[in-house]
Amino acid sequence: MVTSNGRKTKMTRLLATTLLATVATTGLAHAQTVMRCSHQLPPAHHIAVVVDRWAAEVEAQSNGEIDVQVFGADSLVKANDNILAVAKGEIECAFSLNFQWGRTLPLMNVTVGPYTMSSIEAWKQWPTSEAAAYLEDKLLEKGVRNVAWMFQTNVSVFTSKGRFLQTPEDFRGVKMRGLGPAFDRGLEAMGATTVSMPGSEVYQALATGVIDAAVTDVAAAWSRKYYEVQDHFVVVPVLAAYLHGYVTPSFYDGLSDSQKEALRVAGEKAAEWAIEASVEASASAPDQLRSAGVQVHVATDEENEAFRSVMQPAFNEGFEAESGAEGLELLELIRKIQ
Repeated sequence: MVTSNGRKTKMTRLLATTLLATVATTGLAHAQTVMRCSHQLPPAHHIAVVVDRWAAEVEAQSNGEIDVQVFGADSLVKANDNILAVAKGEIECAFSLNFQWGRTLPLMNVTVGPYTMSSIEAWKQWPTSEAAAYLEDKLLEKGVRNVAWMFQTNVSVFTSKGRFLQTPEDFRGVKMRGLGPAFDRGLEAMGATTVSMPGSEVYQALATGVIDAAVTDVAAAWSRKYYEVQDHFVVVPVLAAYLHGYVTPSFYDGLSDSQKEALRVAGEKAAEWAIEASVEASASAPDQLRSAGVQVHVATDEENEAFRSVMQPAFNEGFEAESGAEGLELLELIRKIQ
């Protein structure tokens, strides 16, 4: 009896130990790495949808090991603070538009050169190009590791109220939201005064008269409802912009090889999704704007050439001054994919 009880006790302890070990092992198998990702785009923006799709793909590719938590519309960190927040490790991940690097890394502005890189075929090659790898190295030097390239637009609009901004002369005396030092030189060469502000603040600035006009992605003009505060839109292929995702290097280094691979695969897929979504959005946005009762004009070849002849030299001068020899090297790499 005593022996039997002793055996039962030993078996009970063994079962308990086995159960605890199983629970512990199961817990480890389902342990998640949280990755908080901040961006500025509103939920309706076509690239915001791609970011959400990318997040789901990261989770799927990592078998749920990475828990991607997306905070859009400046709800976690403000647009202008995202880069520093990730570099300092305050959050693990963020997405920024290339021109938000400003003077910190002016090389990122290379694609916003007026009429410089508007080919969709070039953008299909971009994620695996030498030019992209060159920028990824420079981003790492600035304290962030790039994980996704998302082409946003090669079709923009000059928005205004009361009249079209249809010729360089129309910009004289206009106060408008700019995109960054180098690109803004082109606007200023036409006579505009530029103001720097994140996209989330432009609607209110237009509504209150802080600025008279803006330049933005044609699809963003729709998703951000600029048609409520502006009534004239000129569609121009004046620049190519992209959103890119990046993480804190120490966070990335702490991931397993399989988790890093999940980010790589998801990033490649998202690059393709972004092009598809952007092409579709750019095609439909002009008619969407017209449906809201505003005036939309698609710039002619002659009008685009007039803009290019004034804006491009001013941009090139500014870009070279800001980026020096590195900028020239990057431009050479871009010419390989155009």
